[in-house]
Amino acid sequence: MAKQSKRFNAAQALIEKGKFYSVDEAVELVKKTATAKFDETIELHVRLGVDPKYADQQVRGAIVLPNGIGKSKRVLAFVTGEKAQEAQAAGADYVGSDDLVAKIQGGWFDFDVAVATPDMMRILGRLGKLLGPRGLMPNPKLGTVTTDIAKAISEQKAGKVEYRTDKQGNIHCPIGKKSFEDIKLKENYQTLIDTLIRVKPAAAKGQYIKSITLAAAMGPGVPIQI
Repeated sequence: MAKQSKRFNAAQALIEKGKFYSVDEAVELVKKTATAKFDETIELHVRLGVDPKYADQQVRGAIVLPNGIGKSKRVLAFVTGEKAQEAQAAGADYVGSDDLVAKIQGGWFDFDVAVATPDMMRILGRLGKLLGPRGLMPNPKLGTVTTDIAKAISEQKAGKVEYRTDKQGNIHCPIGKKSFEDIKLKENYQTLIDTLIRVKPAAAKGQYIKSITLAAAMGPGVPIQI
């Protein structure tokens, strides 16, 4: 097991062992534990009572957090014709079709999210094995395959985040930066939690939300009272 740094151990010492904190306390405490020299991302980790190996218990989607996540996403738009002009006007960083496909096939991945109009999916099939494992493949369920390309780009720029269960049924999602005001982190937190509750699979039985932990990217987790 890797030895923890003095900085990490000092941060962990601020967290009372066995205690579960209120959201207000957790937000205040997690900012104290974010002692890196950069503006650390604040992440929410939620363990759900689901079994992701069953399709009807998978939890996946995307939401626009009210206060963004403090990071400007580089958006790539697979579009042609008038939609290309719409994408450029909406602030897409890269706009194109076959030319971008060829660029990606050559090993270029200098973007954070890709959006596309439905007619572009016929050429994007060639990129499934490249974009899929990186979580970059446009998906109708996430709102990244749509005819309203301007809205999709605007939402991504405004702080839209994807959430999905991993193999253990956990959700890991950024909700802001250390520099955010407490109220903004709490609003983002509550929006994500409310969304997870709303999309609870009908097949999920027993306790749905099993644990909630808030943590800075380089800091220890702060357990939150459910």
